[in-house]
Amino acid sequence: MAAPVIAVVGGGQLARMMAPAAGELGVHLRVLVEAPDSSAAQVVVDAPVGVASDEAAIRSLIAPAGATPADVLTFEHEHVPNALLTDLLEHGTPVRPGPDALVHAQDKIVMRRRLTELGVPCPRWAALATAPDAARASLAEFLADVGGEAVVKTARGGYDGKGVRVVSVAEGGAEQVAEWIEAAAADGPELLVEEKVPFTRELAVLVARRPSGGPDGRGEVRTWPVVESIQRDGVCAEVIAPAPGLTDAEAERAREVAVRIAEGLDVTGVLAVEMFEAAGPDGPRVLVNELAMRPHNSGHWTIDGAVTSQFEQHLRAVLDLPLGDTTATAPWTVMANVLGSTLAELTDALPAVLAAFPDAKVNLYGKGVRPGRKLGHVNVSGDDLDEVRRRALAAAAILRGERLASTDEATENEERA
Repeated sequence: MAAPVIAVVGGGQLARMMAPAAGELGVHLRVLVEAPDSSAAQVVVDAPVGVASDEAAIRSLIAPAGATPADVLTFEHEHVPNALLTDLLEHGTPVRPGPDALVHAQDKIVMRRRLTELGVPCPRWAALATAPDAARASLAEFLADVGGEAVVKTARGGYDGKGVRVVSVAEGGAEQVAEWIEAAAADGPELLVEEKVPFTRELAVLVARRPSGGPDGRGEVRTWPVVESIQRDGVCAEVIAPAPGLTDAEAERAREVAVRIAEGLDVTGVLAVEMFEAAGPDGPRVLVNELAMRPHNSGHWTIDGAVTSQFEQHLRAVLDLPLGDTTATAPWTVMANVLGSTLAELTDALPAVLAAFPDAKVNLYGKGVRPGRKLGHVNVSGDDLDEVRRRALAAAAILRGERLASTDEATENEERA
C-alpha cells in the first residue's frame, strides 16, 4: 500500500512539528514552503516553494507532475484563498478543515456572528460600518455603551497582537484607529470593536475532531486538559497545563464550549479556542476570544506532556483515522516560548541548557534570530508546579542568551548525575 499523502500549506514551525508524527505514522508530508530555508523545509524532504496566494502552487502541491496526488489538503495557517479551497473541494480534493469552517478563523466578524448564533459566550461586539463617518459614529456609540474603552480589531490578517488596538474616549477614540477606518473604506480589512474584558487570566482549550466516528457517527471529538496561556506584548510566552486552580466543573464548561464550536462550525482537525476567564455573578465564567483551526502555540506542551500530541492528532483527524488518547502524562507540564535571543545561533546554548536542565525538552525551529520572534520552546513536566515552571522559564532564558539564575546549577546537576 502506498503511504497516505498529506499536503500542508505553510512552511513554518507548525508544519515542521508535524514531521516527526508523520514519520511515526508512515504518512508522507508534502509542504508548500515560502522559502527553501524555511522552518519546515529544513526537515521535510518534499517541500516545494510557493506562497499560499498562488493558485498554481497549491494545485501543484496537491497533484504534482509525476508524483502521487495528495489524499487531503490541510494548513498550518489560515491565510489561504477561500474561493480556491471551495473549488478544490467541489472537484474532489478533501480540504480539512473545509472552507466553510476555515472562514471563521479567517474573518473575525464572520466568527463573531456565528458564535453568537451558536450561543457561545463572547465579549460584547459590533461590526463597524465601512463609511468613515459612520464608522466613527458607531465606534463612539459602542465606547459610550461599554464605559469608554474598547478593543478594535481588523477582521482579517491579525495575529500575535497585530491588528489589535485598545482605544478609549480619553485617548481620542476613533482617531486612534483613523488609518484603519480609512483603509476599510478603501477595500481594506473591515473592522470590529469588542468590549475590553476585565479578565483574570487567559485559558485555551484544544479540541480535535474527525469527520466520522463518535457515538452518533457525526464525528469523533477529543479534548486535552484546559490550559492557562500567559501573554507578553500580545504573544504567547508561557502555557501551564492544566490551568492551575480550575475546578472540574469550570474545566468541563470550557471544554463544552470548545466542543460546541468544533461541531457547530463542522471543524476537521485541531481547533484552538482561546478564552478569557472573567468574574461572573455565580463564579468564574469564560468568554471566547479567538479561534485557530490548526495546531496552536497553546498545544505545544502536548508533544511531551500528553499521550497524543496535537500534531499527531491533527494528522489522524484530517485522514479520518481514530483519534488518540489526550490524557496528560504528568501532573504538570509548562511550555516556555523562546521569543528572540541575543545569540546568533540558538544551538550554541544547547550545551548549557541541556546540562543545567536534563529534563527539559528543547524544540528549536531553525529560524533566523529577530527580536521577539518565536524561535523555539521548552517543555518541562513534573509533580511540583513551581519547580516545573521555574525550570522551563530558566531553560528558555538560556536559549535567549541570558545567564543562568544560578551559575552553579549546571555543575550541581552534573555532580548529581
